[in-house]
Amino acid sequence: MVKINYSIVDVFSEGRYTGNPLAVFKNAGTLSEQEMQQIAKEINYSETTFILSNLKKNNGFDVRIFTPNEEVPFAGHPTLGTAFIIQNEVLKEPLDKLHLNFKAGQIPVSFDNRGEVLWMKQNEPSFGQILDKKIISDVLNIDDEYIDDRFPIQEVSTGLPVIVVPLKSLEAVKKVNMNREKYFTLIEQTDAKAILVFSPETYRTENDLNVRDFADYYGIPEDPATGSSNGCLAAYLVKYRYFNKSEINVRVEQGYEIKRPSLLFLKADEVNGKMNVHVGGKVVKMAQGEWFL
Repeated sequence: MVKINYSIVDVFSEGRYTGNPLAVFKNAGTLSEQEMQQIAKEINYSETTFILSNLKKNNGFDVRIFTPNEEVPFAGHPTLGTAFIIQNEVLKEPLDKLHLNFKAGQIPVSFDNRGEVLWMKQNEPSFGQILDKKIISDVLNIDDEYIDDRFPIQEVSTGLPVIVVPLKSLEAVKKVNMNREKYFTLIEQTDAKAILVFSPETYRTENDLNVRDFADYYGIPEDPATGSSNGCLAAYLVKYRYFNKSEINVRVEQGYEIKRPSLLFLKADEVNGKMNVHVGGKVVKMAQGEWFL
C-alpha cells in the first residue's frame, strides 16, 4: 500500500481548535491533479495544500492549493500553514524567511520566531469593478442602510480576488445571511467569487475590525479565517484611507459567527504609488498521519 505523510495545523490561531484548519501533504509530486482534488474533497477543509517536493525550485518550494471544489492560484492561510510545516518538518531548522511557489507567483514568508507570528508579503493589489449597493445588499440579505456608503463596494485582488463590502456595525455583520441564488447570479458577472464584509465594531475591544468571508463557489459557505481576502482588505483600507492614513497596522477578528475565532494581523502602506501588503498570524500544529493511496 502506498502512503503519503500529512500534517494538520490551525492557522490564524488563538490557541488549539481556533483559526482555520489546514491539511498539508509533503513530497506530493507523484500525486495526480485528480488525486489532489479527491483528497481535498475528502478532508473538506477550506483548503488543502500539497508540497510537490522537499527540494527547492527557483529558490522556493512548489505548492498547489485545492479547495473542496477546485484548485486555486493563491490563498492566505495555506501559505502560512505550509510555510510552518516546511520550516518545522521539511527543513527542520529555524529560518528568517522562505519562499513558496504558487500558480499566482512566488510568495515570501518571514518568521518572527520570538513572537511566533508568520508573515506573508502578498502581491501588488489590483482594484476591479465597483458594485451596486442594492445588488450586494440583496445578496447579503440585509437592508442597504447597513452598508457604509462612504466607501465603495469593490473587487480587489492580491492573487485571488474578493468583493470587499464595508458595513457600519457589528450588528450589520451579524445579520448577513447569504442568498445563495442571488450570490451565484452575481458571481457570473464578477472575477471575484468570494465576498468579504467588515465592520469597525468588534467582539473584542483589543481588535480593530470584524470580518466575515463567504465563498460558496469554492465549497466554503463561510471561512473561519481568510488570509488572501484580508490582504485585499488591507490594500482597500489604505487606498481609501479608511483610518485616514496611508499606513495601517491592525488586528482583525474573524470566524466568530461559526465558532472558530481567528486573529489576523494586517500591515500595509503606500509609498510612491506602490502598495505593500503583509498578513500575519500564528500557527498551531494539531495532528500528523499517513494517507493511504
